[in-house]
Amino acid sequence: MILTGPDAAAPLAALHGACFPLAERWDRAAMAELLAMPGCFAVTDGAGAEPSGLALARVAADEAELLTLGVRPVARRRGLARALLHRLGAEAARRGAGALFLEVAVANPPALALYRAVGFAEVGRRRRYYPDGGDALILARRLDRPVSTV
Repeated sequence: MILTGPDAAAPLAALHGACFPLAERWDRAAMAELLAMPGCFAVTDGAGAEPSGLALARVAADEAELLTLGVRPVARRRGLARALLHRLGAEAARRGAGALFLEVAVANPPALALYRAVGFAEVGRRRRYYPDGGDALILARRLDRPVSTV
């Protein structure tokens, strides 16, 4: 399901809160601010049932940026993050993006493994990007190739 606009802020904030530790959760106001930005949209799994994951991105010109990707702990390790990345990439391409970028903590091996497995490559580094002083890698992938679902 694709979500946009202010009505999506509360459910996306609740879902984000279920996916992340307390200090990393984005509240309704933060979601509303992001969703008010031109080109911002979210994808979730399923329609109707309570979703287990979300991916939020924004498209500007011919590039998209993944802002967050989260899966509820009880639904992890089942391929949902890959599926969300696939849906997000398809929607970003439909909106005119030719590449998808993201930042990920160097100290997050599971996320790095996922992103590399679906075709992301390192294109840069942001030193001391995170509040704890950790570096972020900037990863990118072209959107003319589908995300591997295997």
